[in-house]
Amino acid sequence: MTTKLCIAQDPDADALLESDPLALLLGMLLDQQIPMEVAFKGPKKLYDRLGGLDVREIAEYDPEAFADLAATPPAIHRYGRSMAKRVQALCQHIVEVYDGDTAAIWDSPSGPEVLKRLKALPGFGEQKAKIFLALLGKQRGVTPEGWRKAAGDYGLEGARRSVADVVDAVSLGEVRAFKKAAKAAR
Repeated sequence: MTTKLCIAQDPDADALLESDPLALLLGMLLDQQIPMEVAFKGPKKLYDRLGGLDVREIAEYDPEAFADLAATPPAIHRYGRSMAKRVQALCQHIVEVYDGDTAAIWDSPSGPEVLKRLKALPGFGEQKAKIFLALLGKQRGVTPEGWRKAAGDYGLEGARRSVADVVDAVSLGEVRAFKKAAKAAR
């Protein structure tokens, strides 16, 4: 069970997220300190500038040249140069640990194991890993045993907490309202 992604709120960017595991993972990496739909458009910007998304090419790219590419307007992130380093570190990790196969990260029979693998990724902490696990389960059909429990509250059915729950413009608004209310409660 997979759904048609609508995270970036842009058909071309969403099509890339849907078809390319690396694009989806990079979108999640970029999802901080900027609106989520802007973050998830970042991989499409890289795709257009590089002529594709090749994990090995990004991992081996000259760091200064890659930072320039990422920061060129429209940048992949508000902090384009800084995030370029994180993108490269993530791609280097995927090459070293998973032989360049991004989807191998979540190829496991156990939700807790997938969560452990996600938490080990550069730029992914506990919360980001749980959100991404929920996104995989809710929208990409990646449902290893125990995934909902491993994803915590982000895995709850019917929740409107994170990018894992964004399926259209309405649900994007609901997620934003939840985040705003949670921030106010803190």
